[in-house]
Amino acid sequence: MDPLWIAIAFVLGFTVKQVGLPPLIGFLIAGFVLNLMGVEGGETLDRVADFGVLLLLFGIGLKLKIKSLFRPEIWAVASLHMLIIVIIFGLGIFALSFIGLSLFDGLSLSASLLIAFALSFSSTVFAVKILEENGSMSSTYGKIAIGILIMQDIFAVIFLTFSSGKMPSPWALALIALLFLPQLIKLKPLAAIINKSGHGELLVLLGILIPFGGAWLFSSVGLKPDLGALILGILLSGHPKAKELSNAMLSFKDMFLVGFFLTIGLSGLPNLETLGISIIFIIALPIKVMLFYWLLTRFKLRARTATLSSLNLANYSEFGLIVGAAGIANGWISSEWMVVFALALSISFVIASPLNIHAQTLYTRWQKRLVAFESKKHLPEDEPIELDEAEVLVLGMGRTGTEVYNVLKNKYNQMVLGIDSSMETVKNHLSDDLNVIHGDVTDIEFWQRIKPNSQIRLLILATSNHSTHMQVINGLEKMNKKIMVASLSRYSDEMEELKQAGVEVVFNLYAEAGLGYAEHIYQTFNQSIYNEK
Repeated sequence: MDPLWIAIAFVLGFTVKQVGLPPLIGFLIAGFVLNLMGVEGGETLDRVADFGVLLLLFGIGLKLKIKSLFRPEIWAVASLHMLIIVIIFGLGIFALSFIGLSLFDGLSLSASLLIAFALSFSSTVFAVKILEENGSMSSTYGKIAIGILIMQDIFAVIFLTFSSGKMPSPWALALIALLFLPQLIKLKPLAAIINKSGHGELLVLLGILIPFGGAWLFSSVGLKPDLGALILGILLSGHPKAKELSNAMLSFKDMFLVGFFLTIGLSGLPNLETLGISIIFIIALPIKVMLFYWLLTRFKLRARTATLSSLNLANYSEFGLIVGAAGIANGWISSEWMVVFALALSISFVIASPLNIHAQTLYTRWQKRLVAFESKKHLPEDEPIELDEAEVLVLGMGRTGTEVYNVLKNKYNQMVLGIDSSMETVKNHLSDDLNVIHGDVTDIEFWQRIKPNSQIRLLILATSNHSTHMQVINGLEKMNKKIMVASLSRYSDEMEELKQAGVEVVFNLYAEAGLGYAEHIYQTFNQSIYNEK
């Protein structure tokens, strides 16, 4: 990649971030700017983009429980949504073939259905980036959205396999079996290597090597390389160092994904016709979103969960480009459609970004109307929450939150309730007899369900995500909840923002850890010296 490309990507990414949009929007714009400058992507940029997607899917796999894909609200919603959208969009596109636009002219019904199939996907890259920035990967709505996207990716792999006209190697069945026999094949040699790789550069290198190895393995038997990275991630998701491995690759993944966003803008220059058609598809995008919402509420999700999941999926996908490329290679559609797909994808990202940033506010505004679509029964993890007689709430029951919980309960005899958005974390704590519930305190309904005579007097924000903390504080302010708030923070600028937002006590995570460590050392050695005397 030319240094000029990186400079343009940085400047535009930095600019859009200053107005509250994710940097990926700037990277998309940078691709189109480079295209206007006459720049051509080339093989190197394509490889960088592919590497980013491989690392992304591997990271998703590390956080994914395969059983979750078999939940009806995931596999059934993904399947029904794709089927209905392909039919509605396909018939609509076929009808447009009679209006005289050259790209639509002569489109057969099968070609129209192919274009609709390409438009039925939502973007895995976009969704994961947004969820990571919001700290919502482990939330119920985040897991639902990711599960649906994984199902869509599987549908794409099946299509690409058959559309290529080449059947996979017989060995492909053996590899696919790994996905369904994770308990029998523990990948013990690989797990042992992970254990012995430490916590530094070797672990980072291994985190890059594994998805690339999986991609090569699947490619060699005629399967899509991306699937190999995803499956290896799933098989390793139960490893104790899975989270650490995922975090170790985070910066590399983000860096390579810049190349992915640049390739979209470099895929072709628009003209008035391709721009007009892409705008037609953008106008049709709310149909996808409303259908997601309706299906998710039919499968017992609360209105808020369904809304946030649907907004996370309110875009077109990079897989649409891949499906479109397969259609062009087989002569089913013309090459101009790639420009349309790229434009529709880019515009949908620009629209979906602010929608997801302000998703909580939008839901609050339309809450009464949206709740009307709820089913009478909810999923167990989406049921209303009882806070019992807790006086102190600890949000985020990771290592830091758990330690805060234990100190308040055991040393100061406080009535403490832990809250975490991960059902798995909650189950682990319940098995240890901790008073922990599953919930999302960024959910406005969470606070609406608290009784007026509630004993809650202190909320401790103990997650590692600053965005989550600010959402909670803003939500409390809108609800006029008079609760004292204490918050952990990692950086000085975040500490200042928390103080300006009215947080009574702000702790620097690293400074407080150092203080606690020093006090522990002093007390230990002081006692030892006293005993010696």
